[in-house]
Amino acid sequence: MSGGNGTASMRQRLPADQWALRGLVLALLGLFVAFLALPLAAMLRKSFEDRDGAFVGLANYAAYFSTPSLSISLWNSILVAGVTTAIVVPLALAYAFALTRSRMPGQAAFRAIVMVPVLAPSLLPAIALVYLFGNQGMARWALFGHSIYGPIGIVVAQVFFNLPQAVMLLVATLSMADQRLYESAAALKAPRWRVWTTITWPELRFGLASCALVTFVKVITDFGSAIVIGGGYNVLATDIYKQVVGQLDFGMGAVIGVVLMVPAIVAFLGNQAIQRRQQAVLTARSVPYAPGRSPGRDAGLFVFCAFVATFMLLILGVAAWGSFVTYWPYNLSLSLRNYDFANFDPSGWQPFANAIRMAAMTAAIGTVVVFAGAYALEKARDFGAITSLTATLAMMPLAVPGLVLGLSYVIFFNARANPLEPLLGTLLLMAIGTLVHYYTVCHLTAVAALKQLDREFESVSESLKVSLFRTFLRVTAPICMPAILEIASFLFLAAMASVSVLIFIYAPGTRVASVAVVNINDAGFTAAAAAMATCIVLCCATFKVAHGVVAHVVSLRAGAWRRRDQA
Repeated sequence: MSGGNGTASMRQRLPADQWALRGLVLALLGLFVAFLALPLAAMLRKSFEDRDGAFVGLANYAAYFSTPSLSISLWNSILVAGVTTAIVVPLALAYAFALTRSRMPGQAAFRAIVMVPVLAPSLLPAIALVYLFGNQGMARWALFGHSIYGPIGIVVAQVFFNLPQAVMLLVATLSMADQRLYESAAALKAPRWRVWTTITWPELRFGLASCALVTFVKVITDFGSAIVIGGGYNVLATDIYKQVVGQLDFGMGAVIGVVLMVPAIVAFLGNQAIQRRQQAVLTARSVPYAPGRSPGRDAGLFVFCAFVATFMLLILGVAAWGSFVTYWPYNLSLSLRNYDFANFDPSGWQPFANAIRMAAMTAAIGTVVVFAGAYALEKARDFGAITSLTATLAMMPLAVPGLVLGLSYVIFFNARANPLEPLLGTLLLMAIGTLVHYYTVCHLTAVAALKQLDREFESVSESLKVSLFRTFLRVTAPICMPAILEIASFLFLAAMASVSVLIFIYAPGTRVASVAVVNINDAGFTAAAAAMATCIVLCCATFKVAHGVVAHVVSLRAGAWRRRDQA
């Protein structure tokens, strides 16, 4: 009896705000269960069934590994990912070193140029490489008889596409250096090799390992570049597409999806372990590193960055130029013919309009869900197991490739017994799928912003009998507005450029621009595909500029109280 009275008393003492926060946590948990856990479970179950849905145990896996044309794709994927990682990491390290450890001119421009691939779908570099080194390419002689269609093309395209994230990750790592350590080394006249081995390398090794793992898993799970320029070189991502779209064999597609998740999960767990160790070496009293002048070093790094930036701009420029060529390679006059998409696809400009609507929907819904969910997980009290489970599921999308998530949606939502079946093929499901796929990055951004706030805000609100949600609307949200805008921008850009998570779940009337690029290119209209990809880049660049202006204004307003206080 006393236990029951104690429970009732606890319920009475729990504020209404806390009940609302618990409701938000449960709603977020429901989102992950319905749109992540259950679809992945359905895909796993499908891998043990035949075409008719009968249970066949490990027969599909045995068939996969005994079929040379299928199992070789696993080794092809590992090889391509390994080579790309071996190229990207040193390039990214040198580029990040130039941005953080030198005083070379043009750092702001180089920092902006290296982020250009973020605005483009992963198919764009592959299309540009076709114009440059394809069978009728302008510089096909530069390959000395080798073909760009296959591992060479995939690697080059992936280097272009994955370099920005690697650079930014290593920039963040190098920016954490403690100036005091280098000053002490200089005072002791320590040789450069000793400074590198005792100071720089211990700080850098975790970032390098994390960069290598992230790059490896992004390459091995990417779909766009391989489908355009892979030729007959099969990889896991294209095998899933061929099994599902070409042969309608969902069971074998599910098997490949499970195989594809293994390296992604291993890399995710390794990266999590690395990040925990990296956090342990940081100190709260570190002094930011300020590089001194070194004309020789700065000149060398400037030349290197100029080379990498030229490569980036060349790929983008060739794709844009190819989109205006009337008929490659026979009529090189420039026209807008390729932008009349109705000549190449019955839907015309409709996929581009769908993409903007879907991206706007993803940004609007996703920003609210991510920030409200992060706030609820941070502020909900005495909800231990549920909060821990939801927080764990919030990190899980980082280990799920987009192609695997899209395939799991087809299998799960296509079941007639599923009450959510009407969602399949709608822009809403495509927006939710994109949100779930990129949820973890946005969640970490929101959590980082919330942890910077002093808990005294809530304490003062409670003492003044002000509700938690009024404090959220009047204090928390305005102060965190820069992070909120960054989340909205990230989700919009990701939704515009994403291909893998959407390639299986669209309907004829809801096809988006990134998927249309694949379809138009498959039909043989490379220039029109380049035109659609260029439209995506221009839309993303316009949005990013607008976001920068709004973020600057918001930052000035959000920091006004600090400036008044200092005055």
